[in-house]
Amino acid sequence: MTTQDTMTYRIGIDIGGTFTDLVAVDDAGTVTFAKTPSTPEDQSIGLLNGLEKLAGMLDLSRADLLAKTERIVHGMTVATNALLERKGAKLALLTTEGHRDVLEMREGLKPDRYNLRLPRQEALVPRHLRLGVKERMRHDGSVEAPLDDASLAAAIETLKAEKVESVAVCYLHSYANDAHERATAEAIRAALPDAYVCVSADVLPQIKEYERVSTTVVNGYVGPALQRYLRRLEARLDEAGYRNATLIVLSHGGVAPISEAIRSAVATVLSGPAGGLAGARHAAELTGVENLIPFDMGGTSSDISLVDAGEIALASNRAIAGERIALPSLDIVTLGAGGGSIARVDGAGLLQVGPHSAGAVPGPVCYGRGGTEPTVTDSNVVLGYLDPSGFLGGADKLDRSGAEAALTRLGETLGVSMVEAAAGVHRVVNTQMAEGIRLATVRRGVDPRRFALFGFGGAAGLHVTGLARMLDLQRVIVPRVASVLSAWGMLTTDLRYETIRTHIGDTEGLQADAVRALFRGMEKEGRDYLSSWFDGAVTTSRSADMRYGEQVYEIDVPLDELDLDAPDVLDRLKAMFEARHEALYTYSLPDRAPVLVNAKVAAIGQLPAPPQEPEAQGGAPAEPTGTRPIYLDGWVDAPIYGFDDLTPGQEVPGPAIVEASTTTVLLRAGDVATCTPRRWLDIKVGA
Repeated sequence: MTTQDTMTYRIGIDIGGTFTDLVAVDDAGTVTFAKTPSTPEDQSIGLLNGLEKLAGMLDLSRADLLAKTERIVHGMTVATNALLERKGAKLALLTTEGHRDVLEMREGLKPDRYNLRLPRQEALVPRHLRLGVKERMRHDGSVEAPLDDASLAAAIETLKAEKVESVAVCYLHSYANDAHERATAEAIRAALPDAYVCVSADVLPQIKEYERVSTTVVNGYVGPALQRYLRRLEARLDEAGYRNATLIVLSHGGVAPISEAIRSAVATVLSGPAGGLAGARHAAELTGVENLIPFDMGGTSSDISLVDAGEIALASNRAIAGERIALPSLDIVTLGAGGGSIARVDGAGLLQVGPHSAGAVPGPVCYGRGGTEPTVTDSNVVLGYLDPSGFLGGADKLDRSGAEAALTRLGETLGVSMVEAAAGVHRVVNTQMAEGIRLATVRRGVDPRRFALFGFGGAAGLHVTGLARMLDLQRVIVPRVASVLSAWGMLTTDLRYETIRTHIGDTEGLQADAVRALFRGMEKEGRDYLSSWFDGAVTTSRSADMRYGEQVYEIDVPLDELDLDAPDVLDRLKAMFEARHEALYTYSLPDRAPVLVNAKVAAIGQLPAPPQEPEAQGGAPAEPTGTRPIYLDGWVDAPIYGFDDLTPGQEVPGPAIVEASTTTVLLRAGDVATCTPRRWLDIKVGA
């Protein structure tokens, strides 16, 4: 029997732009969570503050909690912020002589091709630090020109003189033969031992020059900041008494040790949102609702994705802050719309909300930390949706008069009342997020009306029922851990190591034995890597990038069901591509032989899942704790219910407010929320 003395914990930590979320799950499945303000100047400070608060909620000291913790899983925005804010390292790029302008040439296309006034985006590496080195590999891995020692030495002298802190190396066709990149990296490390050095053969060993060089450059740009943060965090956790593994969430939804996260820093750019999608996938398993639209609304942004038939989609061609990142990552649409998004009137007199945010500092006006511009959170205070005296469970107070003053100024500019201005802010941000959800669904050929909206993040509960109406959705699910779901979801992830090999050939010209050997060799590589430091079960997952010969872009084809030992393995590979192409584009070309471009294998180390919290038993329905006037196209007195007070099976009709210490859910007229055995809200949306 587990006692307080023998109890152990798993802790998930998600650092967002406004709050740092922490979740602890004990051996009995009991979930305890806390929120503390993020500390952008050093995110580890907010993290340690959060651990202190979490320990106090468990009647433990921080040292005792860390001594009882088996695993910490962490998602952060260090790499994301460095890229978004252009505050990365002083970076140099070494590339094949004559090819240093690939970063600016891109693919010959502008991000917005019809915008004639679109300014050119500055490359992450200035031209004088993009250095050509004499060498050349051919596409088949043979050496066209050997690595020139004098040319490399001259480049290294420039690196020294410029005092760069990071160097990215990306030579032509190194995916076929990485010998020149490896030799270059060795020479750089010998000459600049303190520099962060990365090579494309480690970051993205695949064909397509722009994608490969861009991804490697982003890795070098954000790598030093991430390395400093994680090393500092390691030292502080060690000093605080923590001795076990700290795992970092990567953009593909898996986790990796700190050393691997530092090596592939670019893979952490979507670290935080990936945790939320992992939690949504786990929620689909728990609820049996396999079609979900995860909607994560936090303080600075909203992330939208899709769980279709219990599966989440990966994308391999994302653009973050205008930079191409071609690593596999969860397919997430991010909008600059959150609780801290600033409302303003543009030059045409129209109300705009976001993408600029008040962030954690100074935050919305109602936080009383010096903010002066009205935000979405301020409008929700004015409309009565948030209780100024009960914010964060009463630990903090909101300045209602400050919010009212800010919305009054906005209303005067618009020529409307304070309340009309607040309602307008709420309606505009809902419209923007509804369009984001349409983008995330319809672009995949998916009808959003087949899905339930899964709302989480601290601000989502106030907007999900309005969004559902705009999208004609009939069901909304809000978990009890909504405000910290990303941190909770991180505890449900597994270790994941991705390998990729370019192997171009159409299915009529490939050799079956070569394809078998390719995938089996990659599976062995992944298993060997994880098994070198992980002693649990390891599985693998196969896929491939394929296209028709005349096409420019590949599609991802899952190949877990492909029997490599089948004598007709190439015919089956062709059929699986055609089925995937048909599903995406409604047609295929059976008389054409598709081309295999990249083989991909993920090795997955299965971590023990956290225990599930026992389902609650029914009881007497909870009574409202009071009423509060809220604005729904007119003022109404709405009953207020405590989220944690509701009993399984209890129904709460709207209009009503359901409050917890870290989240608030708005029910509109016609909505009916049912409390599930897990004490989540399952909302039937009114017409």
